[in-house]
Amino acid sequence: MKKASLKNWVKSGAPGVWISASAVSIAVIMTIGLLAVIAVRGLGHFWPADVVCAQYAVPGQAPQVLVGELVQSEQVPRARLKSAGLPVPDEGPEFMTRDLFKVGNRDLNPSDFSWVVGEWLKEQSRPDELMTLERREWGNFYGYLVNVKENGQVVAEGEAAWPQLQARIQRAQKISDELNGLQKGDIGTINHGIERLRLQARKLELNGQLDAQAQADMAAERAEYDARYKDIESRLVALHAEFDRDSLTARDANGKEVEISLSKIVHAYQPNAMSVTSKLGFYFKKLWEFLSDDPREANTEGGIFPAIFGTVMMTLIMAVIVTPFGVLAAVYLREYARQGPMTRLIRIAVNNLAGVPAIVYGVFGLGFFVYVLGGSLDRLFFPEALPAPTFGTPGLLWASLTLALLAVPVVIVATEEGLARIPLTLREGSLALGATKAETLWKIVLPMASPAMMTGLILAVARAAGEVAPLMLVGVVKLAPSLPVDGNYPYLHLDQKIMHLGFHIYDVGFQSPNVEAARPLVYATALLLVLVIALLNLSAVTIRNRLREKYRALDG
Repeated sequence: MKKASLKNWVKSGAPGVWISASAVSIAVIMTIGLLAVIAVRGLGHFWPADVVCAQYAVPGQAPQVLVGELVQSEQVPRARLKSAGLPVPDEGPEFMTRDLFKVGNRDLNPSDFSWVVGEWLKEQSRPDELMTLERREWGNFYGYLVNVKENGQVVAEGEAAWPQLQARIQRAQKISDELNGLQKGDIGTINHGIERLRLQARKLELNGQLDAQAQADMAAERAEYDARYKDIESRLVALHAEFDRDSLTARDANGKEVEISLSKIVHAYQPNAMSVTSKLGFYFKKLWEFLSDDPREANTEGGIFPAIFGTVMMTLIMAVIVTPFGVLAAVYLREYARQGPMTRLIRIAVNNLAGVPAIVYGVFGLGFFVYVLGGSLDRLFFPEALPAPTFGTPGLLWASLTLALLAVPVVIVATEEGLARIPLTLREGSLALGATKAETLWKIVLPMASPAMMTGLILAVARAAGEVAPLMLVGVVKLAPSLPVDGNYPYLHLDQKIMHLGFHIYDVGFQSPNVEAARPLVYATALLLVLVIALLNLSAVTIRNRLREKYRALDG
């Protein structure tokens, strides 16, 4: 009886349902777990951690003062520490604690991070007066504030120094923002205008039209640019003098005093004296800076806004390019092409293209788009700029086209499947009412197949936005803080190189000279890349669902 009921249960398909549900549950749990690990390790980097002060007493050596942030703690076998040359006694527990401290002060210490044995740390404390200085270069500085100076003269010391320091750092930050605005905005506009005049003169010279009147007009315009630059230059000199006016004197853990200009400091805070509310406010401020600022310190500090902008811009341009080409190819194969051996061969080729390694597309993009097509465009439309390339070098346009080429098979296949699902009766009814085939296709078939087109676009975005290998060859670079969109004509500079979140992860994770400092940013950037792709896909899914609801009644 039990054997028969078990046999009936198997025949009912319930085991398959349970196996499928279990597989989906495991996949969801693993995905959520992976995202949680990435989020904790990445987002925790922006929390203002307490600064520990301790005596590090290595057996047989004089004690040293250790000041820094505890980054990681792990249990390691005693034998492993002994094999590393540490004076570990033979007797004792099998495992000992090994702590990783960020000791900073890179201009004074040989390393930004230091591994220590936890059992040898004595007299640990967290003094409120310990401060952390986040600098524009040389990483963090940990120590005690001695005084604040203005033009080399002490203006505050002791307890009165900290409020003065905060006020003067805010002042220096405002000057820094103004300097960046002048350098990237006004000076960038002047340089763009001067370069335009140079190319215009070269073009007129090549065409034999560079007469005295044209030279005089360009000389007058160049003189105007020079006058504007001299005015901005005088402002820059004055701002730099104001920027370098203030400084502070700090004392490190060993009692050595150093003077640091406030122009090199981004933040100064005392984490041990901060309340939870203050730390939360500082945390969200740091998180916003990560999303909105430019990178610095070999991409291991600062923000990643250029990489976010480059990723989104390139993906949107790719979507604009790939959608019409993929849809037109699918419409021709399904609606107009004769269904014979040649059409079947083309479909096989399209399916095979979807499995070609991405780096192959990158090599093709470099060889054809950059050197052949870009070089031809330079010779035809930009001869005045030669031998310097305009489009004959990797840039935003070629990166987008390469991704579009990589993703177009996905759009073709998804669109063809959508066209095949449109009932034949709808086509015949439209034709019977007097509509032409083109009108039927444009007003009936394509609107009803639009959800399938959006599905193809979603799959294309999901694949293309995370690609790294081909982009390294066709336009993505390590550092490009200037965005491809600005106020200079033609406003969108398709020939400009860009940053990308995927390449940023590769560069920070595997090319950084400071691996420990870069590791949290790898997690944070990876999480951001996942969120950007998810947001792009969610937008496309929303549009697809609305289209599906709109044409559901007609489909029924």
